[in-house]
Amino acid sequence: MEHRMKKTLRYIEETLGIHPTVTPIAKSYLDRLPMYIHETFKLYRTDLFNKEIILAELKNDDGLSIRQTEKQVQQIKNLLKQKVVIVLENVQAYNRKRLIEKGINFIMPGKQLYMPDLLIDLREIYVHPKAKQKNETLLPSAQFLMIYQIIHRYQQWKLEEHPFKEIAQKLGYTSMAISNAIDNLKYHELVDVEGGKEKFIRFRYEGNKLWNIAQQQNLLVNPIIKTVYVDEKPKNLFLLHSNTSALPEYTDLNPSRQEYFAIEKTVFYDLKRSNALVNPNDYEGKYALEVWKYNPLALVDELPNDRTVVDPLSLYLSVKDSKDERIDMALDQILEKYRW
Repeated sequence: MEHRMKKTLRYIEETLGIHPTVTPIAKSYLDRLPMYIHETFKLYRTDLFNKEIILAELKNDDGLSIRQTEKQVQQIKNLLKQKVVIVLENVQAYNRKRLIEKGINFIMPGKQLYMPDLLIDLREIYVHPKAKQKNETLLPSAQFLMIYQIIHRYQQWKLEEHPFKEIAQKLGYTSMAISNAIDNLKYHELVDVEGGKEKFIRFRYEGNKLWNIAQQQNLLVNPIIKTVYVDEKPKNLFLLHSNTSALPEYTDLNPSRQEYFAIEKTVFYDLKRSNALVNPNDYEGKYALEVWKYNPLALVDELPNDRTVVDPLSLYLSVKDSKDERIDMALDQILEKYRW
């Protein structure tokens, strides 16, 4: 038996308290699979809690493509009529996050075991109660501050150099909203607070690490509340492109025919109350207005160049659940380009 599979079985035993054994998949079953699956995985059969599954050991972790892996796992499941668990060795945290987003079962010996098809209840058992309590998403205002910290780290005006009151004035929030946002970040152990009468925020991690930790803890939310289609763009209002209208700025994706814009929720509801929207509906229109939980314009304020699109991190969060393969590939490009 290969060294990695031995490590996998030992990890399952230590984590779940069971003693599984594995056997290679019979040739008659292997012959049902395309050659490229043989070239990508080593396949074994095992039993976990009286459920027969296939362990698919990835031969080359460096070549991991989430989009291709999702398709190949589905092929194995369809052809062999068994649940599939991917076995990985060295995979970056953001790729493990993507596997979780796609609902793909996987084991990374010594680091992580994620099998929603089989062990949903066990994931509850093995989570420390305090950690489980913290497994909540950030407030939109807290997420705004975190993203602002990451993308403005090289700009002259920095969050950590100003007290709470000045942060609120600068970013268009009330003092209470900023206090609540920072309390939320502190609760999730992403920041510390210093000072007496005037308090200052101190992030515990720098750009890429801060983003990855928030991603791993499932803290980040889609900034979009809903999408409303209109026949005319709101007059005398500057809006940033979003969705597939913004992706070409950061990736190789071509712009879509549908034109998307991000609009902050209070601005949108003011327009709606004053009947300033032309034929607003949930289905179709020349323009698509994505109603955001926080202000997309404030996030890109003071960044270099004339900004016409939303920031890359909020953009990533707004489209990451798309089923479009082109967008899926574009997401990989965003993560490659913006690892800060």
